[in-house]
Amino acid sequence: MDLDLDRIARAAREIDPVFLHTPQYVDDQLCTRLGTRVLTKVETLNPLRSFKGRGADFAIAALPAGSTVVCSSTGGNFGQAVGYAARRRGLRAEVFVPAGTSPVKLARMTATGAVVHEVDGDAKEAAKAVTGPGRVYLSDGLHPAIAEGAGSIGVELATESFDTVVVPVGDGALISGIACWVKEKRPGVRVVGVAAAAAPALVESWRQGAVVTVPQENAFAAGITISRPEPVAVTRLRALVDDMVLVTDDELRAAMALAAETLGVLLEPAGAAGLAAIPKLGTESVATVLTGANADVR
Repeated sequence: MDLDLDRIARAAREIDPVFLHTPQYVDDQLCTRLGTRVLTKVETLNPLRSFKGRGADFAIAALPAGSTVVCSSTGGNFGQAVGYAARRRGLRAEVFVPAGTSPVKLARMTATGAVVHEVDGDAKEAAKAVTGPGRVYLSDGLHPAIAEGAGSIGVELATESFDTVVVPVGDGALISGIACWVKEKRPGVRVVGVAAAAAPALVESWRQGAVVTVPQENAFAAGITISRPEPVAVTRLRALVDDMVLVTDDELRAAMALAAETLGVLLEPAGAAGLAAIPKLGTESVATVLTGANADVR
């Protein structure tokens, strides 16, 4: 295991305070609708409207002065986070995204000061191709510091009581960081990942114990849409995650509506994945993370 509990604890102290100590609470109406006790952690009330700033800030804080941070971002939230954290640390950022990325997310990435490149091919390969001296490539599912920064969510969640935590899964950084902490501090808690049925690559890789490439059917849940996970992400999740489930686009839409009606939170599809999975779990007490609210509502 390449993730470190001491570094997760340090992230919970040192990352930009704007991302820390997000609301976590039990809403009676939501619990009634889902038929179980649900602790929700709202990671949308920050300048990025997503949890991604935690990992990006922790990783970028360790980079040399004068660096240019280069990344790819399928859903756009990681690109926002890299742009925001790089500017805060006095660095430059370039983000490579697939052509057709949400206009909402393109505008928000550009607003951070990042240079955004839309590419017709593989955005990740395009980003790797321009790295070199003074240009540092960051991959959301690869670098330990990103998962450790996201693991600060687990530090905060572990102060509450629940028997299962269900976490949206795209590249695996969020769930591996949370699970690393929770498995150590709350060993009886079951950790469940939830992915979009239209993009099951990491779930299939977790099940088979090896990297599996699965072409995505669509990018409705763009924030958790990948076709091929990093090998190290599969290794981490095989060690830390107890189960995985898939949710359909219709289940994500229903969860988005549920969050709006009960919590007053307008989530993007990926951000509602944890809520969408809860009816499949059969648990008496569950925690989940509302991970993003960069929805294109036009």
